[in-house]
Amino acid sequence: MIYKVLYQPSKTQAPRRETTQALFMEAESIKEVRKLLDANTPYNVEFIQALEGEFLDYERENNPDFEVVTF
Repeated sequence: MIYKVLYQPSKTQAPRRETTQALFMEAESIKEVRKLLDANTPYNVEFIQALEGEFLDYERENNPDFEVVTF
């Protein structure tokens, strides 16, 4: 399944909406996504959303930065 992760680039700075970024990951579960991000990035994860069907199609078609990240 593909997951959309909204995150802040740093855990040490206060979160601001203007600095929220997104990435897309393929994983079996939200737990696996969190585990991979904790082990491989300094990100402050705000929200993880499962994408499937029309939601996934929308992101692929309308997001120029759509790329599935692997660790």
